[in-house]
Amino acid sequence: MADPSSYRPKPGQIPDSPGVYKFRDEHRRVIYVGKAKSLRQRLANYFQDLAGLHPRTRTMVTTAASVEWTVVSTEVEALQLEYSWIKEFDPRFNVKYRDDKSYPYLAVTMNEDFPRVQVMRGHKKKGVRYFGPYAHAWAIRETVDLMLRVFPVRTCSAGVFKNAARTGRPCLLGYIGKCSAPCVGRVTPEEHRELAEDFCDFMTGRTGTYLRRLEKDMMAAAEGMEYERAARLRDDMEALRRAMEKSAVVLADATDADLIAVAEDELEAAVQIFHVRGGRVRGQRGWVTDKVEAVDTAGLVEHALQQLYGEETGDAVPKEVLVPAIPDDADAVTQWLAGRRGSQVSLRIPQRGDKKDLMATVARNAQQALVLHKTKRASDLTTRSRALEEIADALELESAPLRIECFDISHLQGEDVVASMVVFEDGLPRKSEYRRFQIKGFEGQDDVRSMHEVLTRRFRRYLAEKEKTGEWAVPAEGGEEAAEAALSGEVPAEAAEAALSGEVPAEDNGRPKRFAYPPQLVVVDGGQPQVAAAQRALDELGIDDIAVCGLAKRLEEVWLPGNDDPVVLPRSSEGLYLLQRVRDTAHDFAIRYQRTKRHKRLRVSPLDGVPGLGETRKQALIKHFGSVKRLRQATIEQICEVPGMGRKTAEAVAVALAQAAPAAPAVNTATGEIIEDDGGTTA
Repeated sequence: MADPSSYRPKPGQIPDSPGVYKFRDEHRRVIYVGKAKSLRQRLANYFQDLAGLHPRTRTMVTTAASVEWTVVSTEVEALQLEYSWIKEFDPRFNVKYRDDKSYPYLAVTMNEDFPRVQVMRGHKKKGVRYFGPYAHAWAIRETVDLMLRVFPVRTCSAGVFKNAARTGRPCLLGYIGKCSAPCVGRVTPEEHRELAEDFCDFMTGRTGTYLRRLEKDMMAAAEGMEYERAARLRDDMEALRRAMEKSAVVLADATDADLIAVAEDELEAAVQIFHVRGGRVRGQRGWVTDKVEAVDTAGLVEHALQQLYGEETGDAVPKEVLVPAIPDDADAVTQWLAGRRGSQVSLRIPQRGDKKDLMATVARNAQQALVLHKTKRASDLTTRSRALEEIADALELESAPLRIECFDISHLQGEDVVASMVVFEDGLPRKSEYRRFQIKGFEGQDDVRSMHEVLTRRFRRYLAEKEKTGEWAVPAEGGEEAAEAALSGEVPAEAAEAALSGEVPAEDNGRPKRFAYPPQLVVVDGGQPQVAAAQRALDELGIDDIAVCGLAKRLEEVWLPGNDDPVVLPRSSEGLYLLQRVRDTAHDFAIRYQRTKRHKRLRVSPLDGVPGLGETRKQALIKHFGSVKRLRQATIEQICEVPGMGRKTAEAVAVALAQAAPAAPAVNTATGEIIEDDGGTTA
């Protein structure tokens, strides 16, 4: 690991002007490229105290062995040079988008003497007009089949074209009128090129003008009693309309725009682009990337714009680009886009109307693309195996952790403290073994004590189950302990009832339930303090064969007990991805439970505190009468009709409802906030 101070430029050596810089490693390979309005200010940020750097930036500067820069005149030139260098050197620490699939384009080879319409994938070629991308190649072929009736442009390969020219006979499309047959001289090269240009004009969105021209020609033919020609023109118009209907109108003002949306997490990001031409979605594409550098949404948008328009010119760059966040160098980016297009380009965030609604649709597609990418990545057996092996190597475990348990603490300003336990086996979630914990011993924002308590409770039950394999993991004492375990969600209600009655059932298939299986690895959401608390809990119970680690969310660092420095896994590591997924699952599970508890606490009922009235009979009363308001109007005899309600309890309910003010609002005792009651609140 290199010391950045060893290659830090001398004071005053870096110019205070726009430019582009490159970091190189010890083998002179370019590992990062960046641009700056002021090279002096930007590069100074890289040579501060390593502890103050983002972990990704810290990894980059310690991997590098030298830095060099090039001064340019304007920020626009810096943007262009940065794109060129990223494309040339492919630096490992720059954001690199990769297509989430190979998209087909409708291409017109205007660089040939006789332009050809075809489906193309891969890198774009100079002199070829591209339209799309499309989701499927068959969609392109259907569109082309409809349009060849009006624009009979050549679609055959070079071999077929040469063979037809040699024999003097056109192919089948030439005989049925879907090719103008330039191969046999039915049209001149100039006439065929004009057909290709009309085809391109129609595909770029200039549909209205061409349809009006066809309609005018059709009416003129009809007036001149050229009915066959008029009928053919009518059918041509219908074919073009069917081709247009394949892309729905999304913007009524016939806008030409590209909409870009980003969905991201700590490690990855997905970008979706909708290409709208003439108010219709003409194409869609998506990218995914690993966030190997410290970059926010605005930075991701800037990188996406560079990749999307870096090699485009003219109409390929639309008049309007709608984005979720404006890049930091917005003026430079706008000027660069205008230079690529040759006219003004608007770069903005949609605020209202159809464009905002369409942007929300693009954002949903980006989120779904990210979820799909993660699902595919997690479901791959080879990838999961590699992830477990990487975790074992990084944590120096004897074998891959086939069972991982992760714990997280959640509360709201110290109230309603809860914890979650999620289980991953073979790299996949095992939801049937997720557990939730209530923490009642104390209140307050003390995640360390809470973590210690949860780990102690979980593994104390494991030790109890270890002695009686196949039994429920309920406390041996039974009584209040069993009831508390059932209430907290640690054991199901039937287990608690069985413990109270002296019956302890086993699972039908003989597999021990609840806490019988120990994990090979315990992951806690947090850093050194949480890891130390978890390890202390295991030590107090005499457990020494379970590994412990923590994953700090902000820096994505892995902490081990007793270590002063974290274990830093590569950003592209499958092991880090799996640990992050386990941690995030536990976090979400804990938050959902905490919100449920808070919601129940805030729902105040006049039935609370009635002697002998538990939650089950409260629910039975509300279900029978429909609401507290109707229950208040019922007689004691009517209340006694509810199953399980005796007369004494019914009288207590009636007295409690009579004493409660009917119009008094429920109040959150913790915050003093009034909670509106519509009369239908459940107990």
